[in-house]
Amino acid sequence: MKKKASRPSVIVNRRARFDYELGEDLVVGLSLNGREVRAARQGHVQLRGAYVTIRDEELWLNNASFSIVNNEKGTHGAPTVDSSVRKLLAKRKQIDHLADSKKQGMTIIPTKLLTEGRFIKLVIALGKGKKNWDKRQTIKKRDLERESRR
Repeated sequence: MKKKASRPSVIVNRRARFDYELGEDLVVGLSLNGREVRAARQGHVQLRGAYVTIRDEELWLNNASFSIVNNEKGTHGAPTVDSSVRKLLAKRKQIDHLADSKKQGMTIIPTKLLTEGRFIKLVIALGKGKKNWDKRQTIKKRDLERESRR
């Protein structure tokens, strides 16, 4: 009997924790088409370098890469990686709160893509960019903790 291939139920943006000091999390929905949903369920999504903007009082996900599988005949040479802008679904109060935080210099970063259950959700967080010396301190602290565990 063949073993079913395990699919990741959570896709994590590990680089976000390193590049930003993250604050509160918020779970929002995504507006996707069928091929994008299939790519997300199979774990073919890259969140590195992705960010969220606010345009016309709506949230938009930019620079997230979905590896699309083309099933149609005659689409030879069609792009397989789709980095187009996608709409995020959130409540008005949440969008207003994020807009206020963005005016104060915060950045909205996607941290996780949740594919478990019926809907695909995105966890976004408010973050403030780290400087190079902050990143070096983070690396040093991580190395010290690793050494102490040994």
